[in-house]
Amino acid sequence: MKVLQFPLTKITICFVAGILLAHNVKPDFQIVAALLGAALLLFGVAFYYAVKRQQKIYFGIVTFCLSCCIGASTLTVHNSYFQKSNYIHHVQSSDEVHTLEVILREKLKNSVYNDRYVALVKAIDRQKSTGKLIVNLNKQYFHDPFPIGTKLMLKGKIIKHRKPLNPDQFDYGEYLTNKSILSQIYVNGEDVRISNIVVKDPFYYSALLRDRIVENLEKSHFGKTELAVVAALILGQQQDISPEILHDYQFAGAIHILSVSGLHVGFILLFLNLILNYLPKNRIASYLKLSIIILALWGFAILAGLSPSVIRSVTMFSFVALGMHLKRKTNIFHTLLVSLFLILLFEPSFLFDIGFQLSYVALFFILWLQPLLSNIWIPKNKVLNYFWEILTVSFAAQIGTFPLSVYYFHQFPGLFFITNLIIIPFLSIIMALGVGVIIMAAFGYIPVFLAKLLEWSVFVLNEIISWIASFEQFIFRDIPFNSYMLVGLYILIIASIIAVEKPDFKRLAIAITALIIFQASYFGARWSNQNKNEWIVFNSRKATLIAERFGEDVFVYTNAKIEKNNPVQSYLVANFCRLQSLKPLQNIAFFDSKKIIILDSTGVYPKNANPDILVLRQSPQLNLDRVLLNYNPKMIVADASNYKSYVARWKNTCLNKKIPFHATAEKGFYRLQ
Repeated sequence: MKVLQFPLTKITICFVAGILLAHNVKPDFQIVAALLGAALLLFGVAFYYAVKRQQKIYFGIVTFCLSCCIGASTLTVHNSYFQKSNYIHHVQSSDEVHTLEVILREKLKNSVYNDRYVALVKAIDRQKSTGKLIVNLNKQYFHDPFPIGTKLMLKGKIIKHRKPLNPDQFDYGEYLTNKSILSQIYVNGEDVRISNIVVKDPFYYSALLRDRIVENLEKSHFGKTELAVVAALILGQQQDISPEILHDYQFAGAIHILSVSGLHVGFILLFLNLILNYLPKNRIASYLKLSIIILALWGFAILAGLSPSVIRSVTMFSFVALGMHLKRKTNIFHTLLVSLFLILLFEPSFLFDIGFQLSYVALFFILWLQPLLSNIWIPKNKVLNYFWEILTVSFAAQIGTFPLSVYYFHQFPGLFFITNLIIIPFLSIIMALGVGVIIMAAFGYIPVFLAKLLEWSVFVLNEIISWIASFEQFIFRDIPFNSYMLVGLYILIIASIIAVEKPDFKRLAIAITALIIFQASYFGARWSNQNKNEWIVFNSRKATLIAERFGEDVFVYTNAKIEKNNPVQSYLVANFCRLQSLKPLQNIAFFDSKKIIILDSTGVYPKNANPDILVLRQSPQLNLDRVLLNYNPKMIVADASNYKSYVARWKNTCLNKKIPFHATAEKGFYRLQ
């Protein structure tokens, strides 16, 4: 594999390793700066010896170390938390009330009760500041959305992100932190002052253009459902897509087409390349073609709202266009690596974005693996060859992204190849037609027949997706997959492709070794989980959920019907467990020689039980002082099914009695091992 032999590849790998190291270790800026300075000094010395004494091996080692230090320092410098001007350093507690001056930057999908925006902080408590936070505006007081760029004065409590309150759940706080969004604020009408100042930056004009386009499409009597899909496909706006549509696209393996990403930008690049292919074959025309393509791609980025996903996709394909202009395959890999390096140099947090990872991995495997797959069979018929190319591109991308998809989502759509065979040709027509209609809508003129043709095309697309998604038996869900298996599977895939590319004994041996490594990661995960026993009180408001685990076997105790998206399911998947049975809750339980009493809303409790742990659920009306006098427990646990006022009173009682108290609504789930 020649791409791995490129010096730039090794430098980029070390640079990414430095970002990952800084992300996990979270070192102080002074330490990172000292290491970077030392690496630069060693680099100078190694360069001198490489020139004077031809000691290139040390120069290579020091270069890789320097790349790693640059990656670590880049993340540290860009990390909002380490910036002294960031507003988060003024927030000592979530109970404090602060005044904020913010500018709305991006509209998010609304929640049930709030309109949500990403905002830039300009001042906190009248002190100049920086940083981003999510602003939640109560819908009861604000009926119309604010334009992007609106300046607001807010008064309220700044709520820092919390860890998930149940085991192995998606950490939304970490997801936002990786986007440099460090907190949220919830405000009502009386806590907001609207300024007459509107900051008219590129984001303002981009939002204004999108609003104009959507308004003109609505005037042409575009269907609401179809308009929401068009806005997602081309304008990058997913706020109005219904949960049913999202469900169908997810189960059909086509959820990626609803967010503007590399697929959409790639379509535009290929379409422009096809149109401009008729230009003369000379140097001036070649540079003109490249300029038009890059300008068109960035024009699309502005149209789609300049969101991070759009910017990185357009940047990536701008470099791909440059590689195509140079007309050398190796240069395409080079330009891909350069785009990756430059994007992460200016915004290292993108590395932790799932879309960023999937885009680059998919494109890399398409460039590397697709030619190998397409050479398996070369149809003479042009139509067959067209669909064969689509199928091989789909398989190459799916093979590359399969480990990441299973790792993050723990499911895999088995009919992805059918989806891509049907959807990709159809999507190319919709994208070409849609971009044309969108441009005309921007100028206020939409031919009725084109608008109806686009609406009908999107309607058919939705129907096809819904039909494919109806075969739920082909959706493989709840697949256990951890980080060790992720690394092991990528090693196996890469080693296998290299062995197939140029088969010999050495490469075959490496592929077999990679298979053993992957198997070891799987069986190691299974073995480590077989030796764990624990008793867990989940944080559940509607009904008490208690799980008892012995190795891979889990028994759940509850008196209510378990809903589909319950906290137990993610726990089972993450820990390679299986649910053995559901049992009704009892007042007495035993685990690891410890006695547990569970008191419910009846408030009835056995006398002189002497439990080690007392669990309070469903807001029992009792005198806790008297209960503690009778029981003298070592720990008290209150789950989220209790009233907050009751929990606060119990907490104070336990504090006075010096008995440990654990409220799941505050501290998260309780685990007894």
